[in-house]
Amino acid sequence: MTDLPEWLDKKLPAAARHPGLAIAALGDAKTFGRGGFALTSPAFDAGEQLDPCFTAKEEDAVAPPLEWSAPPPGAQELIVIVEDATDTSAAPACHWAVWGLAGQRGKLLEGEAPPRAGKNAQGNSEWLLPDPPVGETRHYVFQIFATDLPLTLMPGASREQLISSIKGFITGCDVLYAPFTGIPADDGALDDDDFD
Repeated sequence: MTDLPEWLDKKLPAAARHPGLAIAALGDAKTFGRGGFALTSPAFDAGEQLDPCFTAKEEDAVAPPLEWSAPPPGAQELIVIVEDATDTSAAPACHWAVWGLAGQRGKLLEGEAPPRAGKNAQGNSEWLLPDPPVGETRHYVFQIFATDLPLTLMPGASREQLISSIKGFITGCDVLYAPFTGIPADDGALDDDDFD
């Protein structure tokens, strides 16, 4: 594996600089943040811990909300790929692969089903809930891509198929980083304090 390109290296902390990230293969210095294109979340700032309500540590967990600014002119479709960048000895685990998003400013609400979703690292098409062991910190990289052509990819496609279908057609991209440190799962049991 090679190191991350310099334009991306500056945007991610050392622990999240996985050379296999989708954005390392698809983006470049010209398209990164082009025209102010940016990915954010109303639920967390860049570098801030994910709330447990977006992880396997809470029973009714859902995908976090995401928002993005207007992509570069001519964008036909937007794609979101979320990967675990922690273990650089293996390919980054895909937690979410989403496409079919209109090529304009927009958002996905908390827990909202995306227009189209591909397979995550466990082979299903849902938000793969982060589930690090207690005390272990893992590093999640949310990546957004604008393309100058609409995708014909069917739902349930793999991460590899998605990356292959958009390579060479990226007009803008950005990343949003969030770590999560494993905590004991919320088993829903009531504490005595709940009755005080």
